[in-house]
Amino acid sequence: MFESRNPAVAHPAPYPRLLGDIGGTNARFGWQASENAAISQVQVLPCAEHASLLEAVQSYLLQQGLNAPDCAAFGIANPVTGDQVAMTNHHWRFSVSALREGLGLARFLLLNDFTALALSLTQLPPEQKRAIGGGQAAPDAAIGLIGPGTGLGVSGLLPLGHQNKWLPISGEGGHVSLGAANALEFAAIELLRKRYGHVSAERVISGAGLVDLYHALCELKDGAGREITTPAEVLARAQELPASTANEALDMFCGFLGSVAGDLALTLGARGGIYIGGGVVPRLGERFAASPFRARFEDKGRFKSYLQAIPTWVIDSPVSPALQGASQALSLTQW
Repeated sequence: MFESRNPAVAHPAPYPRLLGDIGGTNARFGWQASENAAISQVQVLPCAEHASLLEAVQSYLLQQGLNAPDCAAFGIANPVTGDQVAMTNHHWRFSVSALREGLGLARFLLLNDFTALALSLTQLPPEQKRAIGGGQAAPDAAIGLIGPGTGLGVSGLLPLGHQNKWLPISGEGGHVSLGAANALEFAAIELLRKRYGHVSAERVISGAGLVDLYHALCELKDGAGREITTPAEVLARAQELPASTANEALDMFCGFLGSVAGDLALTLGARGGIYIGGGVVPRLGERFAASPFRARFEDKGRFKSYLQAIPTWVIDSPVSPALQGASQALSLTQW
């Protein structure tokens, strides 16, 4: 998390707020007029259509007929360790302070997008959480968050006492090394290792990773299927042909996600549950519930019963909850 402020503005107006959720493919923006107001004027802009984040924000404000407010907060799919940001899954590079100055903001907060999403979890309404197995969430226990999209986001919430106060995690858990559970997975990972060197979880459990995984399985068979080049094409082929290599790749993808999510639950002691966000899994619908995800989540030997009790939910929200989390981050870091 990194914040830039204009020292000439002692007390910036806390509202309205400009909010953003910046991914490797799309940038989502929204507007919060007052403390209790819902986030409105949400718009999604393809990153590829804008030369810079500054240009994308200016385009949003122009199209919505808005002037830059005093305060803004964006979640971004990238580590945030200082003023300089170079996106992992997109070409945008920028200075947080220069972006604030370019927009004429008094206060600008940038944080990891999954840290922002984590801050929204305790406020998600029940209808925006789709249960995938497990028991009941333990009160005042850690909560985990993972989600494949352009990359693989990982975060969570740690409880602070017993007052419904939470500390969000800011890390890069998507880049942990990926392990195989059987010979076929090992063979697929070995092919990807030859291509990339290090095979992180994100190399497989992401949109691009699904395509790479499908191609690896094709190579292990007859080499056919290279005409498929996008995650949407893999998903469409899997839906059309249940006996296809694409469907096998999707099952393997979900199994890998279950294993990594189970590791996260064990690492955090996340008896408060594991949430699944990102742009891929919500699109799978019931296909995800029927996948190996939950079985692999629980498949941790002596700790199977521990994991069986932990609920897992898919976040299914019409508006990016990370926008709400970005707003909450602003409130938590006020003077």
